[in-house]
Amino acid sequence: MASPVITFTRQFASGGSDIARLVALALGWEVIDNEFVDAVARRAGLPAEEVAQREERAPGLLERVARTLAVASPEMFMTATSAPSVEQDEATIVKMTERVIAEAAALGRVVLVGRGAQAVLAQRPDALHVYVVASKPWRMKLAVERLGVDAANAGKVVDETDRRRDDYVTAYYGRARQDLSNYDLVVNAEKLGFEGATGLIVAEAKRRGWT
Repeated sequence: MASPVITFTRQFASGGSDIARLVALALGWEVIDNEFVDAVARRAGLPAEEVAQREERAPGLLERVARTLAVASPEMFMTATSAPSVEQDEATIVKMTERVIAEAAALGRVVLVGRGAQAVLAQRPDALHVYVVASKPWRMKLAVERLGVDAANAGKVVDETDRRRDDYVTAYYGRARQDLSNYDLVVNAEKLGFEGATGLIVAEAKRRGWT
């Protein structure tokens, strides 16, 4: 029996994380969302909040960090004579992220949210890749009401967060995150609602015999 996985890519404040949790609950699978950041942090030897700041950003947007990650992966720095550069530091975070994705995917029956999981597992035959979208005004409203974003800056936050995520996937995987051909399902949370979107995704998982 295959070890199926579902990856979620989402526009910022589209409700993708909420839908992912509902899908995991309906299927009885594990969802890897915030816990995912913690797992990467443990492997990289960094506080979780520092990893979260770097995740889904291209190196040029990172604050300069000269920190050795050799605790988790000494082989990466065997030839280093000093603390790694920003690029090395970021590359290590990405490598740790990919390891966690690979380990979770090997177990199967997991829902992976963000972190470039769709790109990492792009060639995996037993993966269902989902992209959650919604209109910008709707996402701005959700960002303010549910995520605590300042209303005056909501549009800017939505645009900049999506741009950072796009840059991350392009920089490390050479893929266009918004290219709809990368996904098996594109669901509009605004039109379908969280429950409706969940139902479609669960139905496809069942159609594939994953339940």
